[in-house]
Amino acid sequence: MSEQQREPGRIGAPEMSKIALVDDDRNILTSVSMTLEAEGFEVETYNDGQSALDAFNKKMPDMAVLDIKMPRMDGMDLLQRLRMKSQMPVIFLTSKDDEIDEVLGLRMGADDYVKKPFSQRLLVERIRALLRRQDAVAGDFEGESPDSKVMERGNLRMDPLRHSVSWKGRDVSLTVTEFLLLQALAQRPGFVKSRDQLMDVAYDDQVYVDDRTIDSHIKRLRKKMRTADDAFSAIETLYGIGYRYNEE
Repeated sequence: MSEQQREPGRIGAPEMSKIALVDDDRNILTSVSMTLEAEGFEVETYNDGQSALDAFNKKMPDMAVLDIKMPRMDGMDLLQRLRMKSQMPVIFLTSKDDEIDEVLGLRMGADDYVKKPFSQRLLVERIRALLRRQDAVAGDFEGESPDSKVMERGNLRMDPLRHSVSWKGRDVSLTVTEFLLLQALAQRPGFVKSRDQLMDVAYDDQVYVDDRTIDSHIKRLRKKMRTADDAFSAIETLYGIGYRYNEE
């Protein structure tokens, strides 16, 4: 995202980002789109997964907010198709009884979820947090920092400015959340990161997530790394404590 896209005077706010809102509840589409537009976002709305996918095939938004249960194509199917070609940030909207769907969605590659009924302010904060993380990974900041340099740890190579990851020379496609978690673990091989520390890396302070969310992201991260190497075992679980990266 270029600085020209940002509204002057509102530093750090990802203005003019295009958000796709996909839900079969027209009241939610109307009220949430009005809130997001008032916050400076460009919003496209769709009332089913298929119409959203058709639009995404022509041009991808910067982020998608997806309801899970929709006609024609539900949020899970839409996410699965999106992840075949894009690591765009995705937030799921779930009902309060959809705990299984939440975990499954995270394992399939969603970055976050918000339970219905939800505070629109909370949703805005979650969107802003994800976009800030995406900017940070893409190197959308002034000057160099340690997090912006290419990192090599044994068979692992990470380039934050290009959002690229490779293992034994094979490219691995990660979401923003997965990239940040792997980067945090690999920066200090052998040192344990607690789930709370990983939450701080992946989410802003004002966004609460539980341990299950981090565990789901780590499981998907391992699965993706094993597409490059079936024997990948660099991320170790220390039960009741957290995770550790062991350099291979």
